[in-house]
Amino acid sequence: MARTPCYFHPEQLAFKPLYEWAFGEKIDHPETTARAESILRALRGHGQAFEVIEPRQQPLAAIRDAHSNNLLTLYHTASRMPPGETLYPSVFPREFIRRGDPTNLRHAGCFCFDSGTPLNAMTMEAAAWSAACAHEGARRLKRGSDRLVYALSRPPGHHATREFFGGYSYFNNTVIAARYLRRHGRVAVLDIDFHHGNGTQTSFWRDDRVLTLSLHGDPKEYFPFYVGFPHETGQGRGEGYNLNFCFPGGTDFDAWMAVLLEEALPAVERFGPDWLVVAAGFDTYHLDPIGAFTFRTGDYAVLGERIGRLGLPTLVVQEGGYHSADLGANAVSLLSGMREHLGP
Repeated sequence: MARTPCYFHPEQLAFKPLYEWAFGEKIDHPETTARAESILRALRGHGQAFEVIEPRQQPLAAIRDAHSNNLLTLYHTASRMPPGETLYPSVFPREFIRRGDPTNLRHAGCFCFDSGTPLNAMTMEAAAWSAACAHEGARRLKRGSDRLVYALSRPPGHHATREFFGGYSYFNNTVIAARYLRRHGRVAVLDIDFHHGNGTQTSFWRDDRVLTLSLHGDPKEYFPFYVGFPHETGQGRGEGYNLNFCFPGGTDFDAWMAVLLEEALPAVERFGPDWLVVAAGFDTYHLDPIGAFTFRTGDYAVLGERIGRLGLPTLVVQEGGYHSADLGANAVSLLSGMREHLGP
């Protein structure tokens, strides 16, 4: 069996946030380079099954298609910051928000929705290569020679919207991939991260060619708090093409899986997509510091097998997962389960 292509660029490790502000407290930042390094070690340790490949170029046209010029200008402005200097948005104006100047980093709060997603000189470089992994993965899937492709996108992306960054997300890698595939057919996006992918939902809110499904911690209790509820089903042509499934903290794999099998996957099959994009977060793991589910490593293999049975060409885009010690094992478990039914 051929190896599964896995995209990653070394420049994704150049961005190193050290801390974040969470409810007024300064804490170690969960989104560290150790996350990607753990996954890389695991992939290379299973070299008979997975091949790590560098994407060739940053997909600036695809990024511009998914995000406003203000965000790109802001990140380019941040790229001129002195090495070692970091800016955390701290002022979030509710009025005149569109008057923010993206060439002035003090206006960063006009384009951000939290205080835990910093900017520094390497933000643009790392985020653009993260997007490149997803975009090139989608292009490879479209060529048809592979049934399964993995994008080790770090920083993650599913919280980023067209106009705003936040939730450790700068470019929405999942959206960039899905928008590319959408030009060639119907796409289903299945988000299995612990946190709701608010940026993905808003990007396809009025779209009937992309079905978005998210299984996540109840936003009444968990980030992003203000969006991700079951009554949010899309608008206009997109009405009925956005599905949210919310769970309380402490949910175990069996209870979560029952909803996937009884509601989410049947919805995918009814939609009949040409492509499946899985936004793969592993903050559902029982040791994750910012998740609250109780999944184990072996559960991800079972999950991967069941998703693989859909028989759809599938791109897996890395999202969350912050217990770095086991993150690589969890990612390989999911991908190996998918390989059981999809092949490489």
